[in-house]
Formats: sequence, C-alpha cells, structure tokens
Amino acid sequence: METPPFRRQSPVHISRCTLAASFEFLGDRWSLLILRSALFGVRRYEDFHIELGIPRTVLADRLKRLVSAGLMVRHDYKVAGSRPRKEYVLTEMGEALRLPFLAMRQWSEHWVGQGRTPPMHLVRKTYGAGVHVAFVDEFGRIVPADDVTAGFEEWASSPISGD
Repeated sequence: METPPFRRQSPVHISRCTLAASFEFLGDRWSLLILRSALFGVRRYEDFHIELGIPRTVLADRLKRLVSAGLMVRHDYKVAGSRPRKEYVLTEMGEALRLPFLAMRQWSEHWVGQGRTPPMHLVRKTYGAGVHVAFVDEFGRIVPADDVTAGFEEWASSPISGD
C-alpha cells in the first residue's frame, strides 16, 4: 500500500472512523488478551486467570464488558462433585475477530519478533500448506499491498453532529 500524501488531519473524521470505534469497543490490553485466549479455546474463568495472570477483579470486569458488548456469552457448566460455574464462549461477532487477530500476529512476527522463530504457524487442514493473511479482491484474487488504495466517501471527513 503506498504511503499516503502529507495531511494535517486524517481524511476520515475520528467520530466516523470504524477502526477508531473498534478500538473503543474492544477495550484495553486485558480485553484483547482475553479474546486472544478465547480464540485458542480457553473458556473458563479460572483458566483465563491462570493463563493471563490477570487480577480477578479486572478479569470479572472485562468478561462482563465483553459479554455486554456481544463478543462473548456466558454458559453454565458443572464438573462432577463441584458447584455449577460459568464459562465464556465467543459469539459469532467474537469469533469474527480471528482474522484481524491473525493479521496482527503476522505483523508482530515480522516486526516485533526480532527474527525469532514463531511458536505457531498456520497451515491449511486439507494439505498442510502454510497460510497467511493477505489482501484479496472481490473476485478472490490476492492483491499486492502496493496495489491497494483507499476510496473515501464525501461525508467521511466531517464529524457526526453532536461530537
């Protein structure tokens, strides 16, 4: 993707920017780490607590927020000989974060990993070929990043009234 020309402000006002809205919606580092763990299959409160080392009060708050936001749902489960407990499962909206999280993982491996071998790689189930996140056009063809540009709607640069 080409470097955009110099501007004094973004072509999309922050109040109309869906990317900015997603940052607000997803929350902070702890929320993102909970979602990451959930994408790997972690569901139970205690498992989130142990894996992430997150304080219990923070974990309870973030799980409540993620449920309220519609990214996770709470279900009851019971292990024989113990009291009923809650598990947290990704909704369709939460599951849809898999692609952007994998894109961030791919970016991180390249720019943050400092040449270390990644602890995980993605492969196609059917025949084991490596898989990566890429730009794809509406016809399913891979598009090089330098062939992608942004088109803007006329209204995008003005704030939503009341902001």
